[in-house]
Parts: sequence; structure tokens; C-alpha cells
Amino acid sequence: MSLTSGLHCPRTPLRRFLDRELSAGPRPLRENFRAQHTAQHILFPPPGVGTEAGTVGTAIDQRLRLAFTAAAPVDLATLIGIETSGALGRHGLRMRAVGNELAARLTQTVHHLDLDNRDQPIDRAQDEEEGLARLLLAAAWYQVAARTSIGFVYTPLFIAALEDPGSFTLQRLLGLPHPDLVADVVSQLYKTADGPLDTLRTGTVPGDCTGGPTFAGVDISADADLVVDGLLLDFKSTRHPRHLSKQTAWQLLGYLLLDTPDRYRIDTLGLYLTRSAILASWPVDDYLALLGARRRDLTVLRTVLAELLAGCPADQIPVTAAEEDRARRILERLTPVIPPGHCLVCAQPLPDSVRRPREYCSRWCGVRVPTLRNHGWLLTRTTAPLAVAA
Repeated sequence: MSLTSGLHCPRTPLRRFLDRELSAGPRPLRENFRAQHTAQHILFPPPGVGTEAGTVGTAIDQRLRLAFTAAAPVDLATLIGIETSGALGRHGLRMRAVGNELAARLTQTVHHLDLDNRDQPIDRAQDEEEGLARLLLAAAWYQVAARTSIGFVYTPLFIAALEDPGSFTLQRLLGLPHPDLVADVVSQLYKTADGPLDTLRTGTVPGDCTGGPTFAGVDISADADLVVDGLLLDFKSTRHPRHLSKQTAWQLLGYLLLDTPDRYRIDTLGLYLTRSAILASWPVDDYLALLGARRRDLTVLRTVLAELLAGCPADQIPVTAAEEDRARRILERLTPVIPPGHCLVCAQPLPDSVRRPREYCSRWCGVRVPTLRNHGWLLTRTTAPLAVAA
């Protein structure tokens, strides 16, 4: 299962679960995010980036991870992609061989540049950064193979290897990235210097940091970027950094909830916008409150999500009647219940009222009622305790 694919469509059990649980929707969080995003200058991608914006995003994400910790110079997705490429026939064997050379060169370069050394700045000399950017862009193409074989066949890497496997070498691979791709990665890295991310790096040591954190015990893949001493951080290289999408808001929460054993001791969630050099962050309780979480207890939220993931393919749209029935039954079983004295929208305790009894704890919850009712997300009153329905 994949967290990203599960959040993409509102018909998947995962999205249905989160949409129901988060009674406020993304708007309050979005407004808070915009208040934190005060940048005046945004770095736009140069013309040659085109459809490779995702490749640039993957490369700058990995470059920033390596500035905090170089414990894994080559990320897991790249290694999986290199191995996967070897199954694609004769040219696939060549791609895997070149990929292994790339991994070795990248490891050597990261160690030589000592990227996570806090006694050195976050950036290096122009020629060093350009060479590193080419390595990371090539690695990003291999990552595509780990995620989607269909997308991989359209990468410059695959096309070059298919055209002439005999001449496909590491030198040939590193010459494939358009100069604008390289310049874009380097420019975003330089924009980070002397900014909030640089300050965060300076105040930590590599041992405090985990690049590409994974979540054991759950059958779902999730590509978080970095955990820094309790701060779970996701990097975004979007050209529209002031827009916080619903999928991004839900994605950040998904990472938090997947850490069921609390391995990373996450107490803060954050987004770093690489094109505006803005770091927006929220304590976990504030993040849940802004989204209107119907269960404020993080442990319970993690438990019920784990039950959902174990009970059905939560990242896929149910196709058959049996699949839909299975998803519906588990979602019903995990529905929160609201005892008297609690808001019908967010399930939080109602404030005292000297007038008639209140149904909603705030004006915002009252405004949300029509939307929640239309989608079937408005909960009903019960005398049972506020917990997972039996």
C-alpha cells in the first residue's frame, strides 16, 4: 500500500477515514500556514525544467537530507530502483550496472564533501554542487523505477539506455540532465543558506537526524523526508509555495500517525518550502486542533488507523461490491461516538452555556455542518463513551 496513492482519491478507504476524522477540513490549517509564509521572493524553475519538475524536487529533497545526516548517502528508493531496472531485459542489465556505479560515485562524493559536518556551511562550491546535483538527478530517475514501471520508460535514463545499451555508461548518464535542471537544484540549495533550515541544521548533530524515515509494523509505504530531534519535516519544491493542498495537509498527518510505536518521538510537524525558504511548523496538538481531529488522543488515532490498514487495502478504490462492503463495515466499526456534552462536529467537550444547550462548540463547527452532512461525515449523538465503536 502507498500513503500517496491512498490520499490521491476521496473514494479510497484511507481518504474516507481521514476526511471523516478531521472535522474542520484543511481551511484553518491553510490560513495558519499562509500567516507563517511571509516570503516576498519565490524562486521559479527555469524554462528547461519543464516536465522534470518532479525529478528536481526529488533531487533537492535528497540534497537537503544529506545536509543533516549522511548516514545513508544513497536513499532506499534509489537502491530499489537500481535493482528493479535490472529486470528489464538486456538494456536493463546495463542500467543496473550503471546504477551500481552511480551509487558508488554518489557515496564517495557525499563522504568527500562531508555534507553533514556542522563546522562547514550547508552549501559547497558551485562546481561541487553542480556535480552533486547531476548525481542526485540521475538517482531520482532510478527512483521512478521503484515507484512505477510505466513512468520509468519515459525517463531520459531509460530512453538513452534503450537507444544504445552499449554506449550507456555512467559518464553518459551524468550528461543527460538538462543544464536548467542542474541550475534549479543548485539555486534551491543556495537559497537555503542563512535561512531557517540552515539555523535548524546548525543547532543539531547528525545523530539527532533521520533521513527518509520508515515506519515499521505497517503495510504501507510512505516517503517522509526528515526527522530532526522530534520535528518531522517534509520538503516541498512546488512553484506555488503559498498554497497548502488538502493532500499535503493529510500527508503530513499520515506520517505522524504511521509512527505507531512512537519510534521518532515526533512532537512537531513542519514543511520547508525550498523555493521561498520558509519553514512552517506546528506542535502536534496544534496541528490536530487546526484540522478538527475528533480524537485529540494521538495514541488512539494511531491505533484506529492501524486497524484500518490491517483490515482492507486502504489505498485502493473498492471495485467490487464485496470490497466496498468490507471497507464500509470497517469504517463503520471505527466511527467515533459522541456522548452528551460534546460537540456534534468535532466531538470535543462543549463549553458551559447559561442559555439553551449548545450543539456545537464554536461558530466554525456550526458552519461546517452542511458540508459534513452532505458527505455523510456528521456524527450522531450517543450515550456511549467517546471511543472507537465496538
